[in-house]
Amino acid sequence: MCGIAGLWKPAGLDETASIQLRAMTDAITRRGPDSEGQWLDHARGIALGHRRLAIIDLSPAGHQPMESADGRYMIAYNGEIYNFEDLRQGLEAEGYSGNWRGHSDTEVFLAAVSSWGMDRALAAVNGMFALALWDRQEGTLTLARDRMGEKPLYYGWVGNGAERSLLFASDLACFKAHSQFSPVIDSEAVALLSRYLHIPEPRSIYANVAKLMPGTAQVYSADGTYRTIQFWDALAEYAKARGPGRFGGTAEEAVDALEQVLGAAVARQSVADVPLGTFLSGGVDSSAVTALLQARASQPVRSFSIGFDDPAYDESIHAQAVARHLGTDHHELIVSPQDAMAVIPQLPSIYSEPFADSSQIPTFLVARMARAHVTVSLSGDAGDELFAGYNRHVHGHSSWPRLARIPAIFRQALGKAITAVSPATLDATLGRLLAGRMVTVGDKLHKSAGALSARDGDALYAALISINQNPDRFLRQPGTSDGFEGRNLAAIAGLPLVDRMMAKDAVHYLPGDILTKVDRAAMAVSLETRVPMLDVDVMRFAWSLPAEIKLREGISKWPLRQLLYRHVPKALIERPKQGFGVPIDHWLRGPLRDWAETLLFDTAHPLEDYFDRKAVTTLWQRHLSGAGNMQHQLWPILMFQGWRAHNG
Repeated sequence: MCGIAGLWKPAGLDETASIQLRAMTDAITRRGPDSEGQWLDHARGIALGHRRLAIIDLSPAGHQPMESADGRYMIAYNGEIYNFEDLRQGLEAEGYSGNWRGHSDTEVFLAAVSSWGMDRALAAVNGMFALALWDRQEGTLTLARDRMGEKPLYYGWVGNGAERSLLFASDLACFKAHSQFSPVIDSEAVALLSRYLHIPEPRSIYANVAKLMPGTAQVYSADGTYRTIQFWDALAEYAKARGPGRFGGTAEEAVDALEQVLGAAVARQSVADVPLGTFLSGGVDSSAVTALLQARASQPVRSFSIGFDDPAYDESIHAQAVARHLGTDHHELIVSPQDAMAVIPQLPSIYSEPFADSSQIPTFLVARMARAHVTVSLSGDAGDELFAGYNRHVHGHSSWPRLARIPAIFRQALGKAITAVSPATLDATLGRLLAGRMVTVGDKLHKSAGALSARDGDALYAALISINQNPDRFLRQPGTSDGFEGRNLAAIAGLPLVDRMMAKDAVHYLPGDILTKVDRAAMAVSLETRVPMLDVDVMRFAWSLPAEIKLREGISKWPLRQLLYRHVPKALIERPKQGFGVPIDHWLRGPLRDWAETLLFDTAHPLEDYFDRKAVTTLWQRHLSGAGNMQHQLWPILMFQGWRAHNG
């Protein structure tokens, strides 16, 4: 696990190149505190930089940038290839004659590229990675990113003419460290942030920098042209898995198969030359991963959870119960509002582009606690996306087919009738009827009205995943993108709605929000995180299961739950899904009020550069008055303004 940075200036490097490269890698020291390295070819114009967090092969044999045994390739690599031992054995069986210098997965990957070519090597690996590989023979640069986007990779051109250079890195901070980089904020990215709380690939916050799409490699030639290798198309793979080869066994047989395939993935991802543990929230996904790891361990697994002294947000008691039953070496941290709020000023440096999922705060806190004990932590992420764990999946499977029978004209008329009444009026009217139990009933009804008015299932999905369904009312420049650029949506057009929902989540919400949140929070404290659910075999199996098994008897994630109940009593798990949040809404009315008002109305970076000041002022006043919880509308604005203040 590491960070990479580099540049390619086809006209050739000057004497400042090493200094520029060092500045770029220094910006990501947290991603790789154990060592740093650089390799430059001034004549060919290529410079590769690396920061190392040593996980596999702690010796100098794992140092990067690394040269292939045949001398043809140089690589800067970030990630873990979990099947590298199998690949090594396969290479040896085919007669690979290179002399192994160590036992790192990086060396094995280089050998695979030398023996098989880039296309076959990428298709063969099972892991997470972002890499830059220079081919001395062909004079080409390859940038590649793992199947699902676990590891980040940004790229963009700077300069003109002979000074034109391609920059690439694990983090946007590297770009800012380069003297030729001139940041240009992308207003479309601001609109997407306001809608989804994150900026989906391929966009970044900067118009002149892109994120490499997951499952993709780009091979650059000296003239600046490139060809794309798409070695994995998640949507096509999803459709293929739901084809003739889909799972045809019973629900009980599906549980047996899931335990086998997920258990094997956990075993592969538990290989490390440093201490390893798990995040354990006490929910289904993290508990399943922890249980399978503990079942294969010879000693107690180190597990980590945090709790809050606010009972409404505290799930630590559930994590404790699961840990006691499994016999893990459990570590828990109870944090106060002051502890959590102290993280907020750090967020612009942790997330090098604006990111507004407020669960970023507890994610950072649990990562920081875990890092005091381990260097690697397994997580239960992606369980919801693979096994239909979100409410929208339940609605898409059961509610929408019934709702769709009502003529659209009547549904849209009802939706318009609801939205014709302001959320504040609905709160005042219905709130009394509900005895004050739902202060924000108006906002919830307005979102429901958007779903009710949907013309079809895909429009329903768009409404449900939009945290702010109409962010344009707050923006100076309305957005035009739906955030699904570059995704092969045609591949899943024929699938049932719930499958389309899960497939879209896997290529949008999962990489843009969940994986980004965890990677940046963990790397801020030099902790490697691994996601067994995103093992290739697990994904293919999960996608092969019909929705009737995933949502059996109206229960979400049914096969994953049944697997878990073989290890943990059902009574310890069954409870309403709570999420991983913090009371931002209350803090904005209290201890964070001055901070928020400074960012919104008293800053060197005027709000009105990107937002409608009057609309935001109205939004803020409504939140302060308690007329509604406008946290989700305000937080992306505040994160953007905080990011601007940090980045100058």
